[in-house]
Amino acid sequence: MNLTRSLPLLAAAVALGAATVGAQAQALKLGHITPPTHVWHQVSEKIATDLDAASGGKMKIAVSPLQKLGNEAQMINLMQAGAQQFGIFTVGGLANREESFLGWSLPYVFKDVAHASRAAATPAAQEMLKRLNTHGLVGLGYAFAGMRHVLSLQPVLSAKDLANKKIRSFPSPIYNDWWNANGAAPTAMPLSEVAPSLTTKLLDAVDVDLDALVGLKFHQQAPNLTLTNHMAFPAVIVVSKKWWDSRSPADRDMITKVVAGAEKWGFQTAIDADVNNLAKAKADGAKVVVNPDIKSFQAVGAKIRDQYTAKNPLIADFYKQARDL
Repeated sequence: MNLTRSLPLLAAAVALGAATVGAQAQALKLGHITPPTHVWHQVSEKIATDLDAASGGKMKIAVSPLQKLGNEAQMINLMQAGAQQFGIFTVGGLANREESFLGWSLPYVFKDVAHASRAAATPAAQEMLKRLNTHGLVGLGYAFAGMRHVLSLQPVLSAKDLANKKIRSFPSPIYNDWWNANGAAPTAMPLSEVAPSLTTKLLDAVDVDLDALVGLKFHQQAPNLTLTNHMAFPAVIVVSKKWWDSRSPADRDMITKVVAGAEKWGFQTAIDADVNNLAKAKADGAKVVVNPDIKSFQAVGAKIRDQYTAKNPLIADFYKQARDL
């Protein structure tokens, strides 16, 4: 009799336990390479906060900055395996998989961050996102940092001042071609090694956006800032395709809307930050070089643009669409 009475209670307990497990929050991971002060980290945190709210607490994202989950190549491998669900990766890093992303790094295409942000909606930029599917990633949007400039130990007034100088550059073919064409020696190294390398004069200069400059205070080692404004520096908001394919249509729609909202917020935040970070850098001791010869850099930029638009049709399409905005 006791056993008979216990069976319904046991079944109810099992059902309740299963429901509780089903209601538990998914422990999700989002990784990127920038410091917590950077706009990409702010976008990451907004995605985490908004998805938590939209899912009623069922989807909780732990954000890991500064390569804590690995460098970009390692994080992409994690995402392809489904072990990491979200990432914000540089277009330069993704260009190792999909070459067309190099189009974002064409020199002297964009006037400012606002111009670059508008280019994210072009058909060519959206096609780049779609092509990530074949690499185990789903591209859901873009995020921007500030425009790229030159920070140096000695003032850089023109391209010739960088002749044979070691400049920390993003590890990408187009960056290498760009700086080699300017006579400089591009040197790849993690952001964490830049400050000591400037202190010991292993580096002469840094190709940098103002977000990273202010966040990591590189101007304390190299005070001279030349506002070359030579490239945009976007990243792509991605999710693991393996994980994405296991989500319900309702979940995918919810995530897409959350990322779209964070993308739009991030665009304006990056636009505002580029102005505010310049003021912060100046107040903290950065010395802006007066009247640099920007045309000496622009002349080299045209050669690099021609080289890359000729080798990839989608890069050529993107250049035309972005230029015409």
